Amino acid sequence: MQTDKPLLPDGARRAAAWSGVVLLVTGVAAVAIWLCIVFKTAITPVLLALLGTALLGPVHRWLIARGLNRSLAAGLTCVLLVAVVGGAGYIVVTALVDTGDQIVRSLKDAAQWVVDHFGIGGNTNVDDLASNGQKLVQKFGASAAGGLLSGISLIGSLIATSVLALLLTFFFLRDSDRAARLAHSVAPRGTGELVEAMGRRAFEAVQGFMRGTTFIALIDAVCITVGLLILRVPGAVGLGALVFVGAYIPYLGAFISGAVAVLVALADRGFVIALWALGVVLAVQVLEGHVLQPVIQSRTVQMHPAMIMIAITAGASVAGLLGMLLAVPVCAAAFGVLGELRGGHPEPPSGGEPSAAPGA
Repeated sequence: MQTDKPLLPDGARRAAAWSGVVLLVTGVAAVAIWLCIVFKTAITPVLLALLGTALLGPVHRWLIARGLNRSLAAGLTCVLLVAVVGGAGYIVVTALVDTGDQIVRSLKDAAQWVVDHFGIGGNTNVDDLASNGQKLVQKFGASAAGGLLSGISLIGSLIATSVLALLLTFFFLRDSDRAARLAHSVAPRGTGELVEAMGRRAFEAVQGFMRGTTFIALIDAVCITVGLLILRVPGAVGLGALVFVGAYIPYLGAFISGAVAVLVALADRGFVIALWALGVVLAVQVLEGHVLQPVIQSRTVQMHPAMIMIAITAGASVAGLLGMLLAVPVCAAAFGVLGELRGGHPEPPSGGEPSAAPGA
């Protein structure tokens, strides 16, 4: 009996099937990103609350283990969050305000040193560049603020977002024990276990990123600040604060904050001290890359540096600075879900409390 021969060979049919899958996934991702942009006012507090929940989960569980009920433990954890973030923000802002003029002046002197010694731009004057840059920033900043939010409304929006994120953090911490049941209730029949495992894996990835990055950022900031204080570089505390904040943007933040520290040392203390400052920055980066990250973040989702840079660039194009901050944890969660789909089922955490994010 003669059978019909397929029109396309097996290889072509497999390529067509995979092409369809890629197009479908790309379309879904594009729609998801578009929805996030449209509803960013609601999405941003949720993402910030999830990051806060991932970072503060151990504190909440520790308070529950001491006999506090879940609501009181969540409330105290949020109060601790406000105290720590407020205190850290006060220290950072105070340090930057006190030393900001000195840092800017040192950066301008460093730029002038580069122009004078390397003959860049002929008769280029750094004061003219700074003035033109300031006018450019004012021009585009004013137009952007006028088109979106301006003045008091922008501050009000930031305060409202922060308050909403804090309230969501409270509810996510208090009701985290219901995450597994919620996953089973919203998942299609027969997929509850998989959805729960995916949510658990994604949340564990974000949890590891937040804890590890915070600890590493603190160590980097302290080490670089001590080194700059020993070298008597002006604005050492402010530069250390910049290093701490920049650590949440992998690679790019460390490069920018380290470059600023070296340029300030070059302008105020000379070429030799700038080399020493560069040595301090490189030593801290080597310590971070070869000791701290392998030890502290060994259980998190590991991503290639190229993938991290692509994620940061994409996040910046979608949501600016906030997108840069959220890009890596979002990608970590996505890689955690992909790892679960490929068959890597993590062991449930000790203590019996689900680690999955509320609503995962």
